Amino acid sequence: MRVLVSGGAGYIGSHTVVQLVAAGHDVVIVDSFANSKPAVVGRLESLTGQHLPVHGFDLTDRDKTERLFATEPFDAVVHFAGLKAVGESAQIPLDYYENNLDSTLSLVRAMRRHGVKLLVFSSSATVYGEDAPLPYREDFAPLQSSSPYGRTKVMIEQMLTDVAAADPTLRIALLRYFNPVGAHPSGMIGEDPQGIPNNLLPFIAQVAVGRRDKLVVFGDDYPTADGTCERDYIHVEDLAAGHVAALNKLATTEAPVSIWNLGTGQGTSVLEMLRSFERAVGRELPYEVGPRRAGDQPRSWADPTKANTELGWRTHKSIDDMCADTWRWQSENPTGYED
Repeated sequence: MRVLVSGGAGYIGSHTVVQLVAAGHDVVIVDSFANSKPAVVGRLESLTGQHLPVHGFDLTDRDKTERLFATEPFDAVVHFAGLKAVGESAQIPLDYYENNLDSTLSLVRAMRRHGVKLLVFSSSATVYGEDAPLPYREDFAPLQSSSPYGRTKVMIEQMLTDVAAADPTLRIALLRYFNPVGAHPSGMIGEDPQGIPNNLLPFIAQVAVGRRDKLVVFGDDYPTADGTCERDYIHVEDLAAGHVAALNKLATTEAPVSIWNLGTGQGTSVLEMLRSFERAVGRELPYEVGPRRAGDQPRSWADPTKANTELGWRTHKSIDDMCADTWRWQSENPTGYED
């Protein structure tokens, strides 16, 4: 298939591009480079051995989006593009609602006008909110995220469900994934957050490489085995494979909308992740315990049974794999991508 990957130069998008090409798909990237670097594209071409067409604009621009679909034929879209930081979304909620909703509306309108029927949407486990029982299952309702970022995902899921109900020829996958970490085993592509990292593993990696003085652990008095929060960390390579599996499934399913969790089904604590990273680095890393962070839940992890059964997909990478690959990426690219 000829696949348009929105946000294809981003962290998860770039790893998915590599696997889509490996699976025999022709890939075109559209990316505004607001949260990514143009240098990623050259590395993707080195990894795939192929030229990758790239369109550098924001999907909120409906005219440019329309022109792209009018000039290039696509069989499917994998949609990653959007703002994605939970904490930042509480500070600039209008930006999140405008960007994430408008870009998806622009994209889906163009898809419908040009007969593109397959869409894989990058959703999030944040749609489950604070009241969902563990492990999180796809049939939980009502969805009620506690952040503006998460609420944009809830709104987009509902919007896409409504669109599919009005046009039953569409096939849409909503992928709710948990905590992506790791990097490509080559060390050529990985997570390169702008400014202070919002997520645990890139922060630990920056401490290890000397860019940060120490890790602050937000609370050690939670009702968990070691008192620190537990999360379902999934290697980005396993996550990318889930997108390829979902796209392949859309080509044969009769269901207009399919929802799948992508996670390991296991929780790993902050301190467990830190110890694993220390094994990868070969030394202890400095940290201190700080107060709890507002909005953090003690534990969250997926029930991945539905994806295991329906997609034939499952995770293969361990926590030690995640940390070793992250450290390879960070140590070989101490300041991330170079412009």
